[in-house]
Amino acid sequence: MQYVIISPWYEGIKYSAKGLGIMRITITGRNIELTDGIKTAVESKLGKLEKYFTPDTDVFVTLSVEKERQKIEVTIPIKGHIIRSEQVSNDMYVSIDLVEEVIERQLTRYRKKLASKKMNMAENFSADFIEADAEDDDDEEVKIVRTKRFGMKPMYPEDACIQMELTGHDFFVFRNAETDEVNVVYKRKGNTYGLIEPEC
Repeated sequence: MQYVIISPWYEGIKYSAKGLGIMRITITGRNIELTDGIKTAVESKLGKLEKYFTPDTDVFVTLSVEKERQKIEVTIPIKGHIIRSEQVSNDMYVSIDLVEEVIERQLTRYRKKLASKKMNMAENFSADFIEADAEDDDDEEVKIVRTKRFGMKPMYPEDACIQMELTGHDFFVFRNAETDEVNVVYKRKGNTYGLIEPEC
């Protein structure tokens, strides 16, 4: 396992850590000093995920502190898809524990879907994980219970946020008047909004 530490204190310094040698962890710190204890906790916890992935898997970790909010974001890009979890608590070590548990639960819960030819992702995972006994699975079927169709008239992101509030939803799909692309606005904590745009 290798990981790279990026922060105001450790910028550009690369560290090697003990492990199975199959994951590259990049850690970015925002408003937080990446101490040896924190680096070890990230390495130890996320190192448990090595058994699920093939060699040279990249894992991007962002640690940030805002007032009492100690947040960790973990992103694992997998061939056109993303495995991601974000956890917040008042203790960074607790957040690190939680994020590993959530990702592991996601992987085991949807193992069959991840291994399916339709998803085209199996080659990113270890053979042991993909070929695990079905008895060990708690894989859940994904059920779409409702389909909704609606017209998308062009509007600006700010107007889409207002429309979202008026409809009482947490997100809103619209056609961006500036780019003519389908975008999504969504609610974030602290009475703020996010905008999702397609990547070309």
